Amino acid sequence: MRKKKIVTTPFDRNKLPPKQNLLAMLFLWPYCWFVTKKAGLKINKVGMEKLKPPYLVVCNHQSFVDFYVTPLTLFPHTANYISELEGFECYGEWKYRQIGCLGTRKFVNDTALVKNIKRVVDRNGIIVYYPEARYANVGTSSKLPESVGKLAKMLKVPVVALNMKGNYLRLPIWNTTIRKEARLEATITQIFTKEELDKSSLEEVNLKIQQYLTYDEYKWQYERKQAITYEKRTEGIEHALYQCPACSSEFQMKTEKADIFCEKCGSRWHMTKYGKMENINENLLKGAEDTMDFSHIPNWYQWQCKQVIKQIEEESYLLNIKVHIESLPNAVNFIDLGDGVLHHDLNGFQLIFKEYGESEFKTLTFPPISMFSVHTEYNYRGKGQCITLSTLDNTYFLYPLEDGFNATKIQFATEYLYEKAKTMLIEEKAKKIKIK
Repeated sequence: MRKKKIVTTPFDRNKLPPKQNLLAMLFLWPYCWFVTKKAGLKINKVGMEKLKPPYLVVCNHQSFVDFYVTPLTLFPHTANYISELEGFECYGEWKYRQIGCLGTRKFVNDTALVKNIKRVVDRNGIIVYYPEARYANVGTSSKLPESVGKLAKMLKVPVVALNMKGNYLRLPIWNTTIRKEARLEATITQIFTKEELDKSSLEEVNLKIQQYLTYDEYKWQYERKQAITYEKRTEGIEHALYQCPACSSEFQMKTEKADIFCEKCGSRWHMTKYGKMENINENLLKGAEDTMDFSHIPNWYQWQCKQVIKQIEEESYLLNIKVHIESLPNAVNFIDLGDGVLHHDLNGFQLIFKEYGESEFKTLTFPPISMFSVHTEYNYRGKGQCITLSTLDNTYFLYPLEDGFNATKIQFATEYLYEKAKTMLIEEKAKKIKIK
């Protein structure tokens, strides 16, 4: 068999994004309708009656189901979608451009993308943006970057918020077996007219966008008594719930059908059909479960975050692990770069590896202030957990070769280290101003 040629040319970030191909949409709209009809999708529109392009749509990001729901909420309008390069590589660049996608990389400052967004708006187009930049780990919203409000203020067009519910429950990132009983609902709201946006401060814009994109899937499920009886409904959630509330051990959680349990201390929880965690053996509990309500899964998730923050404040947080590396420089191919070392501490990330075609090791550094979060995967294309680190012209997919790696924990640390670095930067600027 002829060996496939490796293409290393970076993706053209400056290429003019095409309008959505109407012929493609005549196929995609019915397909999206067919997929979501099974889940009883209900669409609520608020303040959208007289709205015409151009405008900016900001959406929450729960699962792959989002991409079926969003086009239906905008019908009959077409739009351009901000998309990571993985989709371009998977489906083909030509096809992805025909459905209006603008390629970029996650958690980088891409000025070429901003220019292309402006070009879309200038031709009276609609821009669709998922600012969380990754699927929901446990069905709750993430803190949005300040750049969302900056983008809205720069574009000077109406802002629309799309809050989708049920998408995570139907297809959680940690187990992509469809939960057929999960219902879908979407509310699309014009939250700023052009005039209101102009009169609002950046802080007000960001606050309102965050407010309209906030969600809690397990709370929504329980309040509506939406039963999910899938037998293996917890399998895979141990990647998100990696720490035992009873004994505080990390990476000892395992799942079996509707249960999650700690291999070290034996504590076990059962997920009910309404998404609540019931502790089975309360007599074993010694730790946080005594004082916190872990029946609500997001509480468990947030407790873990606090443990990582504690490690950082105590300066004991450290990850130094061998990883296997694949790079994605373009929309053509992944490139196997072999093994390297990923180091993460209070100074950010260091990735030590050999670039394709090079004989010497190099080190890429990503200081805390450069990344407000990190992209996480729990079983990326069947290869297991990974995180990605990106430059403007390449994305590195990092798969652990040793124990002690958990994508969720790394995400918690990245986000808190960014907040610390940002606070320090603000304080330093304030001191300089005071001195002057």
